[in-house]
Amino acid sequence: MPIDPAKAVAAEPRSAEISWDHKDVQLYHLGLGAGVPATDPDELRYTLESRLHVLPSFATVAGAGMGVVGGLSAPGIDIDLAAVLHGGQSITLHRPLPTGGRAVSTSRVAAVYDKGKAAVLVLRSEAADEDGPLWTSDASIFVRGEGGWGGDRGPSERLPLPDRAPDADVERPIREEQALLYRLSGDWNPLHADPEFAKLAGFDRPILHGLCSYGMTLKAVVDTLLGGDVTRVRSYRTRFAGIVFPGETLRIRMWAGDGRVQVAVTAVERDDAPVLADTLVEHS
Repeated sequence: MPIDPAKAVAAEPRSAEISWDHKDVQLYHLGLGAGVPATDPDELRYTLESRLHVLPSFATVAGAGMGVVGGLSAPGIDIDLAAVLHGGQSITLHRPLPTGGRAVSTSRVAAVYDKGKAAVLVLRSEAADEDGPLWTSDASIFVRGEGGWGGDRGPSERLPLPDRAPDADVERPIREEQALLYRLSGDWNPLHADPEFAKLAGFDRPILHGLCSYGMTLKAVVDTLLGGDVTRVRSYRTRFAGIVFPGETLRIRMWAGDGRVQVAVTAVERDDAPVLADTLVEHS
Protein backbone atom coordinates (compact mmCIF):
# COMPACT_ATOMS: atom_id res chain seq x y z
CA MET A 1 0.00 0.00 0.00
CA PRO A 2 1.48 3.41 -0.98
CA ILE A 3 0.44 4.81 2.42
CA ASP A 4 2.00 3.31 5.54
CA PRO A 5 -0.15 4.86 8.33
CA ALA A 6 2.11 3.89 11.23
CA LYS A 7 5.25 5.14 9.50
CA ALA A 8 3.59 8.38 8.40
CA VAL A 9 2.30 9.29 11.87
CA ALA A 10 5.51 8.25 13.63
CA ALA A 11 7.77 10.25 11.35
CA GLU A 12 9.68 13.14 12.87
CA PRO A 13 8.11 16.56 12.27
CA ARG A 14 9.77 18.53 9.51
CA SER A 15 10.66 22.16 10.06
CA ALA A 16 11.57 24.86 7.61
CA GLU A 17 12.00 28.60 7.72
CA ILE A 18 9.36 30.43 5.74
CA SER A 19 9.09 34.08 4.82
CA TRP A 20 6.68 36.38 3.06
CA ASP A 21 6.29 40.06 2.27
CA HIS A 22 3.54 42.41 1.18
CA LYS A 23 3.77 41.24 -2.43
CA ASP A 24 2.91 37.67 -1.42
CA VAL A 25 -0.08 38.92 0.58
CA GLN A 26 -1.30 41.14 -2.25
CA LEU A 27 -0.94 38.33 -4.81
CA TYR A 28 -2.93 36.00 -2.55
CA HIS A 29 -5.71 38.55 -2.12
CA LEU A 30 -5.85 39.16 -5.88
CA GLY A 31 -6.10 35.41 -6.39
CA LEU A 32 -9.25 35.48 -4.24
CA GLY A 33 -10.82 38.15 -6.43
CA ALA A 34 -9.95 41.17 -4.27
CA GLY A 35 -9.62 44.58 -5.88
CA VAL A 36 -13.06 44.95 -7.46
CA PRO A 37 -13.80 47.85 -7.69
CA ALA A 38 -10.10 48.72 -7.81
CA THR A 39 -10.48 52.10 -6.06
CA ASP A 40 -12.95 50.97 -3.38
CA PRO A 41 -11.41 51.91 0.01
CA ASP A 42 -12.51 48.56 1.46
CA GLU A 43 -10.77 46.67 -1.35
CA LEU A 44 -7.61 48.77 -1.08
CA ARG A 45 -7.02 47.15 2.33
CA TYR A 46 -6.36 43.96 0.37
CA THR A 47 -4.39 45.40 -2.52
CA LEU A 48 -2.49 48.57 -1.54
CA GLU A 49 0.67 48.13 0.52
CA SER A 50 0.20 51.37 2.48
CA ARG A 51 -3.20 50.17 3.77
CA LEU A 52 -2.63 46.43 3.73
CA HIS A 53 -4.10 43.97 6.19
CA VAL A 54 -3.82 40.17 5.96
CA LEU A 55 -6.78 37.86 5.55
CA PRO A 56 -6.13 35.03 8.05
CA SER A 57 -6.54 32.32 5.41
CA PHE A 58 -3.22 33.55 3.98
CA ALA A 59 -1.75 31.14 6.53
CA THR A 60 -2.59 28.30 4.13
CA VAL A 61 -0.14 29.60 1.51
CA ALA A 62 2.47 31.53 3.53
CA GLY A 63 5.90 30.27 2.62
CA ALA A 64 4.39 28.05 -0.11
CA GLY A 65 7.08 25.36 0.24
CA MET A 66 5.48 23.80 3.35
CA GLY A 67 2.03 23.56 1.76
CA VAL A 68 -0.25 20.59 1.18
CA VAL A 69 1.60 19.21 -1.84
CA GLY A 70 4.86 19.30 0.15
CA GLY A 71 3.22 17.38 2.98
CA LEU A 72 2.33 14.57 0.60
CA SER A 73 6.03 13.71 0.31
CA ALA A 74 6.31 12.79 4.01
CA PRO A 75 7.78 9.39 4.99
CA GLY A 76 5.26 6.58 4.53
CA ILE A 77 3.36 8.41 1.78
CA ASP A 78 3.80 7.62 -1.93
CA ILE A 79 0.69 8.55 -3.87
CA ASP A 80 -0.49 9.79 -7.27
CA LEU A 81 -1.56 13.45 -7.26
CA ALA A 82 -4.39 12.55 -9.64
CA ALA A 83 -5.98 10.58 -6.76
CA VAL A 84 -5.78 13.47 -4.31
CA LEU A 85 -8.59 15.82 -3.24
CA HIS A 86 -8.53 18.38 -0.46
CA GLY A 87 -11.26 17.21 1.93
CA GLY A 88 -11.22 19.88 4.62
CA GLN A 89 -9.24 22.73 6.14
CA SER A 90 -9.01 24.45 9.49
CA ILE A 91 -6.85 27.26 10.83
CA THR A 92 -6.50 28.63 14.34
CA LEU A 93 -5.01 32.10 14.64
CA HIS A 94 -2.88 32.83 17.69
CA ARG A 95 -2.56 36.50 16.79
CA PRO A 96 -3.09 38.73 13.72
CA LEU A 97 -0.79 37.94 10.81
CA PRO A 98 1.83 40.55 9.86
CA THR A 99 2.10 41.80 6.28
CA GLY A 100 5.64 40.43 6.14
CA GLY A 101 7.86 38.30 8.28
CA ARG A 102 9.88 35.15 8.87
CA ALA A 103 8.74 32.13 10.81
CA VAL A 104 9.52 28.47 11.41
CA SER A 105 6.83 26.12 10.08
CA THR A 106 6.73 22.63 11.60
CA SER A 107 4.70 20.03 9.71
CA ARG A 108 3.71 16.44 10.40
CA VAL A 109 1.09 13.85 9.55
CA ALA A 110 -1.22 14.11 12.55
CA ALA A 111 -3.48 11.18 11.58
CA VAL A 112 -4.35 8.71 8.83
CA TYR A 113 -7.96 7.53 8.60
CA ASP A 114 -9.52 4.67 6.66
CA LYS A 115 -12.73 5.73 4.88
CA GLY A 116 -13.12 2.46 2.97
CA LYS A 117 -12.72 3.66 -0.61
CA ALA A 118 -10.26 6.39 0.37
CA ALA A 119 -7.67 7.26 2.95
CA VAL A 120 -7.69 10.61 4.74
CA LEU A 121 -4.42 12.24 5.76
CA VAL A 122 -4.49 15.02 8.34
CA LEU A 123 -1.49 17.25 7.66
CA ARG A 124 -0.79 19.65 10.53
CA SER A 125 1.42 22.73 10.26
CA GLU A 126 2.32 25.06 13.11
CA ALA A 127 4.07 28.37 12.52
CA ALA A 128 5.87 30.55 15.03
CA ASP A 129 8.17 33.56 14.82
CA GLU A 130 10.45 35.14 17.41
CA ASP A 131 7.40 36.54 19.22
CA GLY A 132 5.68 33.17 19.56
CA PRO A 133 3.00 31.08 17.82
CA LEU A 134 1.26 32.53 14.76
CA TRP A 135 -1.13 29.83 13.53
CA THR A 136 -2.00 26.14 13.52
CA SER A 137 -3.34 24.67 10.27
CA ASP A 138 -4.90 21.24 9.62
CA ALA A 139 -5.48 20.03 6.06
CA SER A 140 -7.56 16.87 5.53
CA ILE A 141 -6.52 15.16 2.30
CA PHE A 142 -8.62 12.47 0.58
CA VAL A 143 -6.61 9.91 -1.37
CA ARG A 144 -8.96 7.89 -3.55
CA GLY A 145 -8.40 4.17 -3.76
CA GLU A 146 -6.12 3.99 -0.71
CA GLY A 147 -8.58 2.93 2.02
CA GLY A 148 -9.83 -0.45 3.10
CA TRP A 149 -7.09 -1.69 5.43
CA GLY A 150 -9.39 -1.78 8.50
CA GLY A 151 -8.06 1.31 10.21
CA ASP A 152 -9.83 3.97 12.31
CA ARG A 153 -12.48 5.80 10.26
CA GLY A 154 -11.85 9.00 12.21
CA PRO A 155 -14.30 11.75 13.16
CA SER A 156 -17.33 12.58 11.05
CA GLU A 157 -18.45 15.95 12.33
CA ARG A 158 -21.44 17.67 10.79
CA LEU A 159 -22.66 21.18 11.60
CA PRO A 160 -26.40 21.55 10.93
CA LEU A 161 -27.41 24.95 9.62
CA PRO A 162 -29.81 27.11 11.65
CA ASP A 163 -33.48 26.62 10.85
CA ARG A 164 -34.03 30.19 9.73
CA ALA A 165 -33.19 32.57 6.92
CA PRO A 166 -29.51 33.56 6.67
CA ASP A 167 -28.37 36.90 8.05
CA ALA A 168 -26.49 37.55 4.82
CA ASP A 169 -26.65 36.03 1.35
CA VAL A 170 -24.04 37.21 -1.17
CA GLU A 171 -22.67 36.07 -4.50
CA ARG A 172 -19.05 36.13 -5.59
CA PRO A 173 -18.09 35.52 -9.25
CA ILE A 174 -15.07 33.37 -10.09
CA ARG A 175 -13.10 34.77 -13.01
CA GLU A 176 -12.14 32.45 -15.88
CA GLU A 177 -8.42 32.88 -15.12
CA GLN A 178 -8.72 32.89 -11.34
CA ALA A 179 -7.26 29.42 -10.75
CA LEU A 180 -4.25 30.37 -12.91
CA LEU A 181 -3.68 33.45 -10.76
CA TYR A 182 -4.32 31.73 -7.44
CA ARG A 183 -1.83 28.92 -8.16
CA LEU A 184 0.97 31.53 -8.23
CA SER A 185 0.64 31.60 -4.44
CA GLY A 186 2.19 28.13 -4.35
CA ASP A 187 -0.28 25.32 -5.13
CA TRP A 188 1.05 24.00 -8.43
CA ASN A 189 -1.19 20.92 -8.69
CA PRO A 190 -1.88 20.69 -12.46
CA LEU A 191 -5.48 19.70 -11.67
CA HIS A 192 -6.20 23.43 -11.53
CA ALA A 193 -4.55 24.40 -14.81
CA ASP A 194 -3.95 21.50 -17.20
CA PRO A 195 -7.07 20.24 -19.05
CA GLU A 196 -5.45 16.88 -19.86
CA PHE A 197 -4.47 16.29 -16.23
CA ALA A 198 -7.97 17.29 -15.11
CA LYS A 199 -9.43 14.62 -17.43
CA LEU A 200 -7.15 11.99 -15.86
CA ALA A 201 -8.58 13.01 -12.48
CA GLY A 202 -12.14 12.61 -13.76
CA PHE A 203 -13.08 16.23 -14.53
CA ASP A 204 -13.96 17.66 -17.93
CA ARG A 205 -11.88 20.76 -17.26
CA PRO A 206 -9.62 22.21 -14.50
CA ILE A 207 -11.34 23.00 -11.21
CA LEU A 208 -10.77 25.86 -8.80
CA HIS A 209 -8.55 25.20 -5.79
CA GLY A 210 -10.58 24.35 -2.71
CA LEU A 211 -8.40 26.76 -0.75
CA CYS A 212 -9.32 29.54 -3.17
CA SER A 213 -13.04 29.12 -2.45
CA TYR A 214 -12.03 28.83 1.23
CA GLY A 215 -10.29 32.22 1.12
CA MET A 216 -13.06 33.83 -0.94
CA THR A 217 -15.59 32.71 1.66
CA LEU A 218 -13.64 34.09 4.61
CA LYS A 219 -13.22 37.41 2.82
CA ALA A 220 -16.99 37.55 2.26
CA VAL A 221 -17.65 36.87 5.95
CA VAL A 222 -15.12 39.48 7.11
CA ASP A 223 -16.39 42.13 4.70
CA THR A 224 -20.09 41.42 5.28
CA LEU A 225 -20.45 40.60 8.98
CA LEU A 226 -17.17 41.51 10.73
CA GLY A 227 -16.91 45.13 9.66
CA GLY A 228 -13.94 44.40 7.41
CA ASP A 229 -11.76 43.70 10.47
CA VAL A 230 -9.55 40.67 9.73
CA THR A 231 -8.11 40.73 13.28
CA ARG A 232 -11.45 39.57 14.70
CA VAL A 233 -11.09 36.07 13.19
CA ARG A 234 -10.01 33.48 15.75
CA SER A 235 -10.50 30.24 13.79
CA TYR A 236 -12.01 29.03 10.55
CA ARG A 237 -12.86 25.53 9.38
CA THR A 238 -14.68 23.90 6.48
CA ARG A 239 -15.36 20.65 4.67
CA PHE A 240 -14.93 20.70 0.90
CA ALA A 241 -18.28 19.26 -0.17
CA GLY A 242 -17.97 19.69 -3.93
CA ILE A 243 -16.05 21.28 -6.75
CA VAL A 244 -16.45 24.64 -8.44
CA PHE A 245 -15.21 25.68 -11.87
CA PRO A 246 -13.67 28.98 -12.96
CA GLY A 247 -16.38 31.08 -14.54
CA GLU A 248 -19.04 30.00 -12.04
CA THR A 249 -20.50 31.98 -9.13
CA LEU A 250 -20.28 31.21 -5.44
CA ARG A 251 -23.39 31.79 -3.33
CA ILE A 252 -22.33 32.41 0.28
CA ARG A 253 -25.02 32.26 2.97
CA MET A 254 -24.13 33.29 6.52
CA TRP A 255 -25.80 32.85 9.89
CA ALA A 256 -24.43 35.00 12.72
CA GLY A 257 -24.41 33.74 16.29
CA ASP A 258 -22.64 34.49 19.54
CA GLY A 259 -19.02 34.87 18.46
CA ARG A 260 -19.47 32.62 15.44
CA VAL A 261 -20.69 32.65 11.87
CA GLN A 262 -21.94 29.49 10.17
CA VAL A 263 -21.61 29.44 6.40
CA ALA A 264 -22.91 27.42 3.46
CA VAL A 265 -21.35 27.86 0.02
CA THR A 266 -22.88 26.61 -3.24
CA ALA A 267 -22.36 26.92 -7.01
CA VAL A 268 -25.15 29.10 -8.42
CA GLU A 269 -25.01 27.84 -12.02
CA ARG A 270 -25.35 24.19 -10.97
CA ASP A 271 -28.57 24.55 -8.99
CA ASP A 272 -26.75 25.52 -5.81
CA ALA A 273 -24.58 22.39 -5.74
CA PRO A 274 -22.65 22.26 -2.43
CA VAL A 275 -19.10 23.61 -2.48
CA LEU A 276 -18.24 24.22 1.20
CA ALA A 277 -20.14 22.65 4.12
CA ASP A 278 -19.82 22.43 7.91
CA THR A 279 -18.17 25.82 7.72
CA LEU A 280 -17.60 27.88 10.85
CA VAL A 281 -15.81 31.18 11.54
CA GLU A 282 -15.21 31.93 15.22
CA HIS A 283 -14.48 35.56 16.05
CA SER A 284 -14.13 38.15 18.77
